[in-house]
Amino acid sequence: MTLTYQRFTALLLLIYGSLFLSGIYHSVRVFCCATARMSELELEQRTNIKFLVKLGKSGNKIREMLVHVCGDDAMKKTEVYKWLKRFSDEERSGWPATIRTEENIAKIC
Repeated sequence: MTLTYQRFTALLLLIYGSLFLSGIYHSVRVFCCATARMSELELEQRTNIKFLVKLGKSGNKIREMLVHVCGDDAMKKTEVYKWLKRFSDEERSGWPATIRTEENIAKIC
């Protein structure tokens, strides 16, 4: 079997194509692993923020602690405050906004 120009080109395309697809697969796999790692770290930091909110720590103090523990991977300040607000509101969500009793209704009437 002789190797014609068309067969040679097809063979090169097959080799380069498989290398290209292999590279894409590897890139996607690396990205997925990095995303999974980031979400684990983010979940850990959110858990720590929730714990520190229950201890009554301020946003600045929580951010300092995260930077001390996580270094460059620590959440940004705005993200910390977003979770701080969410967890603070969560604690108060069990309290009623108003107290409606017969006694209070009678006072108002």
